[in-house]
Amino acid sequence: MNTTFPLAALLAAGLLAGCATPPPSGSVYRYGQTQNEQVVRMGTVESVRNVTIVNPESGVGTMGGAALGGIAGSQIGHGSGSAAASVAGAIAGGLLGNRVEANANQRPGFEITVRLDSGELRAITQAADEMFRPGERVRLLSDGYQTRVTH
Repeated sequence: MNTTFPLAALLAAGLLAGCATPPPSGSVYRYGQTQNEQVVRMGTVESVRNVTIVNPESGVGTMGGAALGGIAGSQIGHGSGSAAASVAGAIAGGLLGNRVEANANQRPGFEITVRLDSGELRAITQAADEMFRPGERVRLLSDGYQTRVTH
């Protein structure tokens, strides 16, 4: 029994899992964001728009898919037939891996426009993990680099 394919599949899955990043959520804090003071401003939601949040592709999906496709293709035939199947498998696997990574890097989000009590308008984009409705009172939490909207 050839163990190359299952090992390659496990390696590719591990690489893809390692590229996962937490969503840009109003409820998720990275460790470095804890115990840091944030400015709190109050305001009222003016509008909420659905958006898609896309993380940049790392290329791991394409490379992993190409490697797995090439390994799978090499199991077909002998000699030049095996080589041709390896190339075809690598191309197909690369295309499929790229598509899988692209889909995994998209998350639903909201663009939330808030009128601050000072009268200023601010628009913040974050993951769609908490519902906001026009007219609701919200808090904007900012550390000078990132701002999040919370209830």
